[in-house]
Amino acid sequence: MIQRIQSIWLLLAALTLVLMFFLPIASKEIKGAKSEIYTNGLHQKIEDNSGSSLSVEPFFPLLITNIAIAMICFVNIFNFRKRSFQKRFAIVSIILIIGFAFWCSVYAQKLPGGVEGASFGVGAYLPALAILFVVLGIFGINKDERLIRSAERLR
Repeated sequence: MIQRIQSIWLLLAALTLVLMFFLPIASKEIKGAKSEIYTNGLHQKIEDNSGSSLSVEPFFPLLITNIAIAMICFVNIFNFRKRSFQKRFAIVSIILIIGFAFWCSVYAQKLPGGVEGASFGVGAYLPALAILFVVLGIFGINKDERLIRSAERLR
């Protein structure tokens, strides 16, 4: 039912993916210019004698994918009446998160000079945390199925 633990795990997975909007995936500083990769694009902060300027090179496909996967995890909470479908949907979301993490690592190559010498931010590790939350949600779904099967046996 909707108050079950898998709802909390799937909500945490969705919130973890939403956090990726605000936290950098990777950052690198070269000659006074700091470059950071976010899911919405490459942010470069250049400091010179006249001050500092911020330029953003947007990358909307990665942003849209991030929004879509977060929405999939959130919508999966409301499939509590169809537990086998909810479990399959969770497995699909794990596969999508793995693909999204791979895409983020490929996009991190856009840092000036590549990823050599770059420091990975918290956003680089959030897909792994989201996968962990979805897996814990699947365990909760399995526990829920066992509970319902045992209750049906008692009838």
